[in-house]
Amino acid sequence: MSAAASITLIGTPPSPYTRKMIALLRYRKIPYKAMWSDPLETLTNGALADLKIDPPSPGLLPTLILPDENGKLKAVTDSTPLIRRFEEEYKERKCLPENSVLNFINYLLEDFADEWVTKYMFHYRWHFNEDSDNAGTLLPLNLVLNLPKENLNSMKTYIANRQISRLGVVGSSDITAPMIEASYKRFLGMLEVHFENLPYLLGSRPSSADFALFGQLSQLVGFDPTSRSLAHEISPRTVAWVGIMEDLSGLEPIGDDWIDINNIPDSLKVILGEVGKVYAPALIANAKAHSEGSKTWEAEIDGCTWTQQTFSYQVKCLKWINEEFQQLDNQSQQKVEHIFEGTNCMDILNS
Repeated sequence: MSAAASITLIGTPPSPYTRKMIALLRYRKIPYKAMWSDPLETLTNGALADLKIDPPSPGLLPTLILPDENGKLKAVTDSTPLIRRFEEEYKERKCLPENSVLNFINYLLEDFADEWVTKYMFHYRWHFNEDSDNAGTLLPLNLVLNLPKENLNSMKTYIANRQISRLGVVGSSDITAPMIEASYKRFLGMLEVHFENLPYLLGSRPSSADFALFGQLSQLVGFDPTSRSLAHEISPRTVAWVGIMEDLSGLEPIGDDWIDINNIPDSLKVILGEVGKVYAPALIANAKAHSEGSKTWEAEIDGCTWTQQTFSYQVKCLKWINEEFQQLDNQSQQKVEHIFEGTNCMDILNS
């Protein structure tokens, strides 16, 4: 893709993955235009209908309009491979570490943010009445600001009922709620300590994991009342970091801004410990259930019996993490194992 071409991104501000990608495009100074709308509507009946682009299936936010290998415009989703595509197409201000060990850690942390921290977000948005009322009101207005009041009320009821009914799909229930909330609070405390010494997860420049984490925290800190209040109480540095991450176009990164893999900060190892504590058993149990043809899985996570629907996508996540690890040479794999000591993260790679 031509470096001068502008990317069209279709999404909404309350979408964490939309915010992830827009912040990354800003930092990397990749030209883009954002369309705040529903991709299906925009591509079938809206402003881009004349392009005759098939909507993505499933329809996800954000949807980016990009040329395929033959130059034909396509609707593309899934932020993680998109980021890696842009690393190849745009050479400046990259967000993947060149060191293979650090790049693998970055991959794992990005996946943790996308697939586990999003559980915090969905839980806090729809579990509590104040938050569900807030989201039910604002989500339709982010698509149609001048929506008539009677239409807004009906849309609010429809969206809230639909999303609340899906809480169990992501594992949020009255049983798991205390564990989700305890993990979120612990994680905020870990970030508070980490940001005392480093401005980003892996050094003095942002990685793709930072943008993934920002996407989720943009909602937890900036949109949903209960999680926002907790963030201000537990980690004011995280609150400030979210504001900073919004636009890093003025940051000038240099090559040695990444942390030294031979001197991993204790605060990062603590964060990896949370990955091993909560995300590793979830990934493993989900994959096992999928292989056995079970529609649900159950696992003991942080002293709580966690039950939720089996997801084929997270089976792929586990597979992709292991593939990233297998691409490392023996020395790099041993280095990862050393860094992961005491974190339980190796369980992901031994499953």
